[in-house]
Amino acid sequence: MAKYIYVIRHCEAQGQSSDASLTVHGFHQAEVLAEFFADKKIDRIIASPFLRAIQTIEPLSKRENINIEIDERLAERILSTRNLPDWYAKLQATFTDMDLKFDNGESSNEAMERIVNVVEETIKSESEHTIIVSHGNIITLLLKNYNNDVDFRFWTHLSNPDVFQISVMDYEVTVERMWEI
Repeated sequence: MAKYIYVIRHCEAQGQSSDASLTVHGFHQAEVLAEFFADKKIDRIIASPFLRAIQTIEPLSKRENINIEIDERLAERILSTRNLPDWYAKLQATFTDMDLKFDNGESSNEAMERIVNVVEETIKSESEHTIIVSHGNIITLLLKNYNNDVDFRFWTHLSNPDVFQISVMDYEVTVERMWEI
């Protein structure tokens, strides 16, 4: 049996905090995203607890009458609990050293394990067509799990929103970008 998991990066948001809302443009993008999925079968929706992730998928959830399941493991990766003025360079370094950690943050490997576990559980579930809504850094780490060529530069080229399809057929996993900017 084939499984399809659509991994969505949230739409444009007003900030990085967990309660940051989508922008006006982001709400419009969420409507466009719902339209994008109009001809695709969806059985299940799982989202990060962050407001921007939930708001991204609400139009589709309402249209298809599918409940949004919240999974804490889909929250964005915590680089550090301290404000890092050079966060960009530090984030880049974590793609070179996957075990590198800063001040109560997560290493790339720890964050990757979190989101990979959600995907692996989804593959084993009854659902054949699942949407997962999360955040750019942790989604990049998920995709790196399936393709080691995915790197920091890949993260810099993600869009808000962005959509990837993970297909599982005969125990073979393929990943394809579906969103055209």
